[in-house]
Amino acid sequence: MKLLITGGAGFIGSALIRHVLAHTSTHVINVDKLTYAGNLAALASVATHPRYRFEQVDICDRAEMDRVLTTHQPDAVMNLAAESHVDRSIAGPSAFIQTNIVGTYTLLEAVRAYWMSLNAQQKAAFRFHQVSTDEVYGDLPHPQDDPKATQALFTENTAYAPSSPYSASKASADHLVRAWHRTYGLPILISNCSNNYGPYQYPEKLIPVVIKQAIAGKVIPIYGSGTQIRDWLYVEDHARALYTVLTQGTVGETYAIGGHNEKQNIEVVHSICALLDALRPHRAGRPYRHLIEHIHDRPGHDVRYAIDASKIQHELGWVPVESFESGLKKTVSWYLEQL
Repeated sequence: MKLLITGGAGFIGSALIRHVLAHTSTHVINVDKLTYAGNLAALASVATHPRYRFEQVDICDRAEMDRVLTTHQPDAVMNLAAESHVDRSIAGPSAFIQTNIVGTYTLLEAVRAYWMSLNAQQKAAFRFHQVSTDEVYGDLPHPQDDPKATQALFTENTAYAPSSPYSASKASADHLVRAWHRTYGLPILISNCSNNYGPYQYPEKLIPVVIKQAIAGKVIPIYGSGTQIRDWLYVEDHARALYTVLTQGTVGETYAIGGHNEKQNIEVVHSICALLDALRPHRAGRPYRHLIEHIHDRPGHDVRYAIDASKIQHELGWVPVESFESGLKKTVSWYLEQL
């Protein structure tokens, strides 16, 4: 199989590419614009792999996407190209509208034209997989506010109610993908994942921020009380799930992918500090927790995300391998090796 992955130099995309090349016989074409978050160093181990090709292309460039599709003739496309940081979307939403909405539309049209050019057998086997986020669903009740809140989980049928420019742009992209399936028959799959973490994550995200700030002896900033809850998914588990959905999922279906690891942000920070205390003690002998500082909360901050991943488990046999504790230790250890 030839698989075209957009956004393959990003955090999740690069993990997916490394997984596919290491564990399957699939050929990979990586299409990435290489914005600030693109990191080819995350792909250094596969850069000369005989089944890997890289194209520096913006998905908003229709002519270039047409060229790439015609040249490489993929059997499937996975769209991971996206602007993905909530704070950046609040400060400047334009780039999110352009890449996540206009870019997805442009890619869909290029893929549709390419798909229509295939013979009947190729068309039937082709897949377009939209990789999305649980943030499109808005948020869930917090146990502090509702004792029954822990029973509430995002499922594939949860209504979209995005809170930020980022999540709204991803919701828009998902709607476009479903419309292209309903209207034009394009064979699509959609997956919505919980918070990813692991090696090579861009340092604006919570876990790498905490690690780097702590090691530098700088303030560890926590939004508000830090009681916001997220479901954490180790990136390599996510990569396995994505390939499973692509190759085994049912056309037109959505799959929720979660790590079964609900944690308050402050719990995550305390866990990182404890690992750092053990692995690289503070030079002054003080616990890293003393660096935590609570700052003004993010506008419209979602209070809780939690995914019911039973569908992908029961239908496709995927379950996460890493616990939060094992995945976090691997992550912290990796970042310490880089510093």
